[in-house]
Amino acid sequence: MESPPPPKLQARRKSEASSRNSAFGALSFKNPKVAVALALLASDAVLVSLIIAYVPYTKIDWDAYMSQVSGFLGGERDYGNLKGDTGPLVYPAGFLYVYSFLQYVTGGEVYPAQILFGILYIINLGIVLFIYVKTDVLPWWALSLLCLSKRVHSIFMLRLFNDCIAMTLLHAAMAALLCHQWHLGLVIFSGAVSIKMNVLLFAPPLLLIMLKAMDIFGVVSALACAAVVQILLGLPFLLSHPVGYISRAFNLGRIFIHFWSVNFKFVAEPIFVSKGFALTLLVAHLMLLTAFAHYRWCKHEGGLLRFLQSVLGSLKLRFAFISSLPLSNPLDGSSCFRILRKEYIVSTMFAGNFIGILCARSLHYQFYSWYFYSLPYLLWRTPFPTVLRSSRIKIEALGSTSLYKIMLVSILIFLWWSTFLYSPSKGKG
Repeated sequence: MESPPPPKLQARRKSEASSRNSAFGALSFKNPKVAVALALLASDAVLVSLIIAYVPYTKIDWDAYMSQVSGFLGGERDYGNLKGDTGPLVYPAGFLYVYSFLQYVTGGEVYPAQILFGILYIINLGIVLFIYVKTDVLPWWALSLLCLSKRVHSIFMLRLFNDCIAMTLLHAAMAALLCHQWHLGLVIFSGAVSIKMNVLLFAPPLLLIMLKAMDIFGVVSALACAAVVQILLGLPFLLSHPVGYISRAFNLGRIFIHFWSVNFKFVAEPIFVSKGFALTLLVAHLMLLTAFAHYRWCKHEGGLLRFLQSVLGSLKLRFAFISSLPLSNPLDGSSCFRILRKEYIVSTMFAGNFIGILCARSLHYQFYSWYFYSLPYLLWRTPFPTVLRSSRIKIEALGSTSLYKIMLVSILIFLWWSTFLYSPSKGKG
């Protein structure tokens, strides 16, 4: 007869089962927010259909995407030779696979692609509503704010940007994390990175959350899963032109055109394109992340340094325990999991990404999809009046003058400061 599992493993399984039960309870039809979410999905599906049917498509990047995909499908594996109307290909390999599929299904035609992106929009909205309902931060009526962005509708159905696919996968990864499916979440996260690298803005807070939720063995195995995804997707290019693929698909030093910037365009172009300006923003990014990690995200542990010391201490104890075991008595399970509060996971992920948005050298109009869905969540974590919280939808209604750019950066700084003051500091629940 098999012996019962060790007490630690029993407790872990019981905790995970309890978490799953609470998750399903949060999504019960008895919860009025679930009914509101379903109604919003249905009404927005009608709106999406009307947009596709009656609003003219705006030609921007679709033709360039199709040109780049055609080169790939034609057998080209040198990233330096994959080009389109807007220039050379600068996205990782996952982008090519997804848009190759879209070209196969649509024949490269815009209208059927719009239908697919309309479906993608509804899927993404459904995932975001799942996150909001599960964390229970917003009142039921405020969920409608997630459907009121004219620009986000345009980015999905009228522009067909790859940002839409990347952010949908990112939100799916967050949903997996809320269900404590860490390895699955990392695999989906890696898939999102393979579409567009902006998803890496979520990487620092994600790593911190993983260190809190898992022991070092769990973190390493989850990161290994993410790395395997990148290797497999990029394998055709890594085998033939590895330097060209890595340097172009993961170019962290790429300079955006000053004309298209919607945040720092008020900065003179020579300064905007300078390495000094880029370095200043990078240092600011790292400093803000460190400040959040020390004073907010790890406040309950006594600060960032003490948290890292505790991680190293637990690692030493783990190795000491392993070395004390006889070879015939293996460990009872691969890693130890701790349950984090759902609000803490989402707040940390959203805030970490928002810091990256604030310090980005150039934001284009489609980049609004990177942080739009996080704004209501972050604002409802503050004690500000409801009118002020709801006014965040006015950001996209501002004009394109230099005054607008300054106002946009000022609003982002205000939102960052508000998030810093009121972000949750306690992770375990």
